Amino acid sequence: MNKPNIRQRIALISYRILRYAQLRLPPGIRSCVGILFMIGGVFGFLPILGFWMLPLGLALIALDIPPARTRIQRWMQRLKDDANA
Repeated sequence: MNKPNIRQRIALISYRILRYAQLRLPPGIRSCVGILFMIGGVFGFLPILGFWMLPLGLALIALDIPPARTRIQRWMQRLKDDANA
């Protein structure tokens, strides 16, 4: 079995975070977590925090906005497909 490359690992982590938030977090909390992710993304130059947190924070917030939800769900499907490729 091949070791997943960095892109597949990032896709898998992003998918898992979004799926967990979609299933287990209430909408208000999900938006707050999204804002925290975006704040953490501003400090992307630090070792643990990263610029990857900005789009993930926006996606978490978009899960609460009905017109954007379908786009995020399509993006989640692509992340899942990329992680399994």
